[in-house]
Amino acid sequence: MNPWAARRARLALAMEPGAVAVLATAPEALRNGDSEYPYRHDSYFYYLSGFTEPESVLVLVAARGDLPARSILFCREKNVERETWEGFRYGPAAAREAFGFDEAFPVAELDAQMARLLADVPAVYYANARDAAFDAQVAGWLKAVRGQSRSGVVAPARIQHLLPLLDEMRLLKDAHEEALMAKSAEIAGAAHLRAMRAAKPGMFEYELEAELLYEFRRNGAQFPAYTPIVASGANACILHYNANNARTRDGELVLIDAGCEFDSYASDITRTFPVNGVFSAPQRQLYELVLRAQDAALAAIQAGRPYSDFHEAAVKVLAEGMLDFGLLDRAKYGGVENVLAERAHTQFYMHGTGHWLGLDVHDAGAYRDLAAEGKPSRPLMPGMALTVEPGIYVRPAPGVPEQFWNIGIRIEDNVIVGEAGPQVISGTAPKTVAEIETLMGGQ
Repeated sequence: MNPWAARRARLALAMEPGAVAVLATAPEALRNGDSEYPYRHDSYFYYLSGFTEPESVLVLVAARGDLPARSILFCREKNVERETWEGFRYGPAAAREAFGFDEAFPVAELDAQMARLLADVPAVYYANARDAAFDAQVAGWLKAVRGQSRSGVVAPARIQHLLPLLDEMRLLKDAHEEALMAKSAEIAGAAHLRAMRAAKPGMFEYELEAELLYEFRRNGAQFPAYTPIVASGANACILHYNANNARTRDGELVLIDAGCEFDSYASDITRTFPVNGVFSAPQRQLYELVLRAQDAALAAIQAGRPYSDFHEAAVKVLAEGMLDFGLLDRAKYGGVENVLAERAHTQFYMHGTGHWLGLDVHDAGAYRDLAAEGKPSRPLMPGMALTVEPGIYVRPAPGVPEQFWNIGIRIEDNVIVGEAGPQVISGTAPKTVAEIETLMGGQ
């Protein structure tokens, strides 16, 4: 069984017997004139289908009694003339065979077929309130079924939100997904390595971005997973900076946050390095502080421990360093406990230490146990994939030592939770001071 068919089977088992689930892929989007953005399918749809063509809808019918579960694809018809202009199309018959569906129909038949498929079923699952046009389409199907009531046909009595079931499934990666994520991280790590080797004072940030994009594509990654951040000097203190148009200057750090998408799976890696290849003393102090914070966070990633533990471990190390280096006044706060209680550390570290990773760079899944009283942080489990990304960002401010002004540092790796601890899959790019300075050779 292919991985997508296995996931469809799992979802069908989680549904009410006899219920129907409907999931559409993403629409194509016009960029300007008659030119479209590069097409990217919907992640939920791909997770269950493996199918990447637009204008596609997946229908699952859960087993009931002696009737087995069924998977049905609606897609574009085979059309040689259109393929001359737009490229290959599977068509229903070939798609059914290639991706293991039980049935397949032209997408033009969707409305007529749904009036049949929703007859006499107890519930319909779909991503309600996500897309107004699709909500209206589902409402039309239900209206058509209700219109058959005089013939004894019964419409679904319940509408269930589909995505929470899929979020929980997507949170635990299978072996197929882990392999793709490892490949994505390997490519992205090589791109960071390439950018470090190419860097020199006076380059524009976009020149380093070009090195990243080249390495992504030459290794088979289809897209960047997000717009790369290439932030030099003070720009590194802007968390979502992506103008990437400043000229780098001798003595500055460059923060690069960039990942790629390989066969739909994202990587998300950050490295920070001196553009001239040598850390200054203040840069080294803060960099090694962030690296210690990441080490503490990684040590806290263990199956069974709460998700929040690795963030808390990183923050404690960072807060202690902020006191040691005079970023925060020890006479005022005394120790780490007071810093954290008053959230004083958020002046220099204002984001979380990680997020889920997978088909989306900020992947699906709840961070809390929503079924438990008080909704505590959920325990980590083998197969979860996440980022670990502590940082420090020092803007000029009264009382802040000037030698640290405009230094922004983040170190981010991709991790899969294993039975015995964290498996770091993004180790291609160097991250210790010695490794970076050796690689760059003091250029």
